[in-house]
Amino acid sequence: MIARRLAERAEGLAAAREPFVQAVVVRAQRPTSVRAGDTAFVLADGTIEGFVGGACAEESVRLHALRALETGEPLLLRIVPGDPDDDAGIEGAVTVANPCLSGGALEIFLEPRLPAPRVLVVGETPVALALAELAGGVGFDPELTASGAQPSGEDAAVVVASHGRGEEAALIAALRAGVPYVGLVASRARGRAVVEALDVEPALAERVHTPAGLDIGARSPAEIALAILAEVIALRHRLPSRAPAEAAEGVDPVCGMTVAITPATPRAGDEVFCCEGCRDAYLSRSGG
Repeated sequence: MIARRLAERAEGLAAAREPFVQAVVVRAQRPTSVRAGDTAFVLADGTIEGFVGGACAEESVRLHALRALETGEPLLLRIVPGDPDDDAGIEGAVTVANPCLSGGALEIFLEPRLPAPRVLVVGETPVALALAELAGGVGFDPELTASGAQPSGEDAAVVVASHGRGEEAALIAALRAGVPYVGLVASRARGRAVVEALDVEPALAERVHTPAGLDIGARSPAEIALAILAEVIALRHRLPSRAPAEAAEGVDPVCGMTVAITPATPRAGDEVFCCEGCRDAYLSRSGG
């Protein structure tokens, strides 16, 4: 039942294009409250859904899961109650000392689940259909729409292949949204005429790639789609990566743990804590 619920939740997050980290306990040394196979999802706001340990272990998972979201790289997190072993030479692993643990140790695999970059394809033409079919095979999330495109600056590309239907509106929306690659499938002469008619600043209009795609002598719809995807990929490799903003961090003044600062983080004034217990101890000590 729990596994099914988590699977359904993962599907929902993926459908909503929400990034998250899947945290799976791969080893649990007694005494601990978790078992190998226990799973949780860490959302971009630091929310943890599922169970991978008590409040103290959760804070280490939250911190390093948010770091994994920033890098996009999976990580093996080892949480130990005493001094951490020297794992500086182990690529892809980090060991942290958690003074709150009751004696056991945990190893948790953190796997970022980032949405594939979307390619919005406008049109129902053979080129549009071929582009939507090929894009998924090279790591994109294609979305085919006949009209009414709603692009986002997070999209990898918007390609208009509608043969004159709603072209200007789709191109303007993509340009104003800041989509990195905006392409128009058209002949050179017609493409130039469409771009010149766009009601946008000249600097924006110049960003439209038309005829869309690298010049590889493409003729068939599949070849044209391949040329367009090659141009999109080439542009993405030239642009700086859009890494998520780094999560804010602080140090618990009671136990010394580094904690991710999220809306749920226990606080007292300007201080942040790994758990309610440390906050209560701090307030008791300071007479707050």
